[in-house]
Amino acid sequence: MATLFTKIIEGELPARFVYKDERCVAFMTINPIRMGHVLVVPRVEVEHWLDLAPDLMTHLTQVSRSIGNAIQQAYNPSKVGLMLAGLEVPHVHIHLLPIDRLEDMSFEYAQADPDPAELDEAAETIRAALEDLGVSGVAC
Repeated sequence: MATLFTKIIEGELPARFVYKDERCVAFMTINPIRMGHVLVVPRVEVEHWLDLAPDLMTHLTQVSRSIGNAIQQAYNPSKVGLMLAGLEVPHVHIHLLPIDRLEDMSFEYAQADPDPAELDEAAETIRAALEDLGVSGVAC
């Protein structure tokens, strides 16, 4: 059975994509901890990051770094947090979000019903920053 993320990748469910390539995608989470919260997801379904092929893990890390630089440029946080938790969906995904303190990465603060217009704006802000940084693969 396809995971929620596979359904998003295949276009069966909507998403606000900011990046796409042949190996992974990145999109805004629908329950952001902080605005600017992006998920980087491999196209292949792998449940645990320890099971990723080393070259795919490297690719996900490189893409995360590019998107992290865009988040840094767009939101100017103290840091861009990166987290691999993977308990909520059995498909590897990297959380990237602007943070100013450790508590800013707590799922306790995830928004259950964020304003769709704010999510659209965040996606466009990150896409624009990716373009400014010369990153190829920016999603339209």
